[in-house]
Parts: sequence; structure tokens; C-alpha cells
Amino acid sequence: MVYCVPLIIFMDDVSGSHHTIYMSNTSLPHEMVEKEFFVWFVTSSPHAAPMKLMAAMKDSICQAAESGIIAWDCKENEDVMLLLCSLFVAENNPMQAEECSHAGLNCNYFCRTCHVSSTKEYKSGEVGYNSIFVPGIPCTPEGTAAEVQKSFDITKLSEAMDKVRIALSLTEVHDTMSSVIISTVVDLGKDLQKQAVGTMATPENEIQAALEKHLEDILQGYTVDKAINPLLGMDGINIHKDMPMEILHTVLLGVVKYFWGQTVFMLEKAKLMDVFQSCLDSLDTKGLNAPSLNTDYICCYKGGLIGKHFKSLTQVMPFVIHDLMLKTILDGWTLIGELVVLLWHTEIADTEKYLVQLTQMIDNFLNFTTQCAPKQYESFNHVFHLLCVFSNQQSPSWDSCRTFACHDTLKHVVTGSYWFNQETKKWVRAGDEVLEYLDQHPAQAQLLGLDHSHTCCAAALLNT
Repeated sequence: MVYCVPLIIFMDDVSGSHHTIYMSNTSLPHEMVEKEFFVWFVTSSPHAAPMKLMAAMKDSICQAAESGIIAWDCKENEDVMLLLCSLFVAENNPMQAEECSHAGLNCNYFCRTCHVSSTKEYKSGEVGYNSIFVPGIPCTPEGTAAEVQKSFDITKLSEAMDKVRIALSLTEVHDTMSSVIISTVVDLGKDLQKQAVGTMATPENEIQAALEKHLEDILQGYTVDKAINPLLGMDGINIHKDMPMEILHTVLLGVVKYFWGQTVFMLEKAKLMDVFQSCLDSLDTKGLNAPSLNTDYICCYKGGLIGKHFKSLTQVMPFVIHDLMLKTILDGWTLIGELVVLLWHTEIADTEKYLVQLTQMIDNFLNFTTQCAPKQYESFNHVFHLLCVFSNQQSPSWDSCRTFACHDTLKHVVTGSYWFNQETKKWVRAGDEVLEYLDQHPAQAQLLGLDHSHTCCAAALLNT
């Protein structure tokens, strides 16, 4: 039997320049995918660039997809082949832009999925401003790769720096993996074009030949395709489409955060912050999915709140400020509350109906904001932080990879999974005493990221 294993790929900047890659198997039930236990560490490095790590990850998945992975089906008691494929890439917004070879929100074409918008002058007009709210022509990996290829061609021309800058302003493409190579070639071109006093200028064809030779030396026999974003040419995935919006930063730490800042500013200006705190503290929080609003902390550190605070505030703000703020602000918080409820649906019974409701709610919210002036994988980072803290700091990347490999092996054994014994030439697994260990030691199960109340033993896990 052959099974396809769809993967979620997640890269994050853990601390400064230290990047890590995690994965999850999306064929598991939803309640299992959300558990820390089923988040798999892949690799990390404080030195390698993010797209270099992604290139290694792509090679590993492509190799596994080509040759397959032989495993043991414990239910059917037979050998099976697993074929890996990428379902989508889940990141925060800045990392998503980098993985799409996109220049980010500050460029003229600020969307990483379509060619919406244009120059600042065009957007300042009525037609240009209205076009921002209409989807543009979809971006494609082939189109983005072609734009990067044009940048390589431009580097061989005279005054390449200005031409590269103009090309970037006219598109949204900025490939971080090839940018170092392009900058090196452009700098060499500037040096070759310099003319010393009393000497003749170097002919244009000689400069171009020297730049082509230098580029070939940098590529070391590889084609340009090997020097650009590896995700643009990854089979089975469209990096512009197969990358869902990251709602934590976009909504809670974006929209909600700015509405909260505007609301706080108006409350302090009207000297109503104390009244707001009293109203917030008097709410009955039994209906919330949080044990406490922690009113004192929210009002004291109102400028430093995080996602969980904003998620709770969106559920209660209309009831707290209904007689303290203008109706426009109240309407805004009401729309935000309805939007957040739809976005954080854990189970969707009717997908078509849900999408209609969500689209309508987003349109309502955008229409309202034009009239006003005002992280499962990231939670896994604490495991990586702990590992780095207790490392000897001599070779942190090596230590983390070896430790996570041992950690994954331990999880594989104690949950009753099988492995192939090279001596007996049979598929084997741990004995009953090992399989019962997590059942008898719930604290150890919790350390592994398993909820003992739901998956208390390996047998329950296997039968799910």
C-alpha cells in the first residue's frame, strides 16, 4: 500500500538570526495536529540564511517523494510506502514575503499573491485608491522566477545598480537568496567602469564579458535556477497560493492592535481609562475561553499586549465601551469581534456557507475602516529555547539537531510505533512495559506534549 503524507512546513526566527524549520503531518486528526507532540523539528542554524535552510528542506522532501519511505502499518500488519508532499507553508508575514521572493508591504505592489496596486502617485488618485480593494492578476512562481532572471541579465549592463533599483520599484520581486550574488556582480561592474585619469575607458563588451565570467565563477557550474529561491521551483506547491494568511500577526497583532491603540488614546484623552478598567474588571468571564482577563495587567501594560490579550479583548470590547466611546469606534469593535469569531473557527460544518459569511464580513470590515481614521509552531519555540539554554554552547545547531533526533526517536518508541530490526529482518516495537509507561506516568507524557486526559497511552494513540 502507498500512502501520501501531506506536510505543513513552518520556518521561524527564534532569536535574532537563529532560524528553525518545523513540520506537521496534516493527515492526522485536527486535535492531534494542534498538539505539541506532533510538531517535528527539522533543522536550525544561527548562520545559514533562511532560504538556504529551505533549499536543504526541499531537497530532502523531493528525495523522499522520489524514492519513498518504507514503514510498517500497525493496523494492517504490512509494509507500506510513504510519499511526502508539501501541502502548504505556514509562516509569519515577513517570512512569508521572503519565501515568495516578495519585497514586503512597503513596495509599490504590496501583495504577495497578486499584482494589485501600483505606484504611490497612482494610488493617490481615486481610481488607483479603489483598485487597492480589487484583486489583481495572480502571481505565479514562473513569473517571479522570470523577474529574478531579468535581474541577473541587468547586472551585466552598464549602470546596472540604477536599473536594478528601477526594476525592483516596478515589480514586487526581491529574491533574498540571489541578492548577494547580484550585488557582487553589480559592484564589480562599477569598479570596471571606473576610468583613471589619463587612461581610456574599458570597452563595454569587455566589461560585459568579465561580468559574465565572474557570474559563472560564482555559480560554479550551476545554472541560475540553483541560485534563486528554491520554493519557486518546488513540485506540487505554488508558493504564492499555498501559503495561508497568518492571522495572528495580520489580525490580532495588526488590525486589533491598532484599534486598541486608538481606543486607548481616546479613553486617556477623555480621562475615562479608570472607568474602562472598572467596567472591564466587572465583566463575567465564564463564557470566555480564557481563565481570566487579567484586567490590571491589560490596563497597566496597554502598550505591550500580546495575541492572547487581544483575542480576549475582541470578545468583550463592545460591552465595555458601549457608553464610553463614539458609535463609529463601537461599530468597529463589533465588526472585529464578529470577524475574529469567524477566523478562529476550529470546526467548519459547511465550507461554502462559511466562506460566504467570512467574505461578507471582511468586506464589511474593509468598508468600515475606509471611513475611519484611526503561532502552535511559535509556541513550540520554547522547547527550542530550553534546548539552547541547557546546551554547552560549543555547537548549538549540531546539539539541537542531535537532541531533537533523540527526542523524536523516544516519541516513536513510547507511542508504540514500529521500526525495522536489521538483525531479525522484522518490524518490531517496544514491549508492553514500555508502552504502558506514559499511561502510568502522566507527568512524563505532558513533557512530551501529550495531553494525558485525551491520549493517555500508546494504544489510544494508535487506535485514533
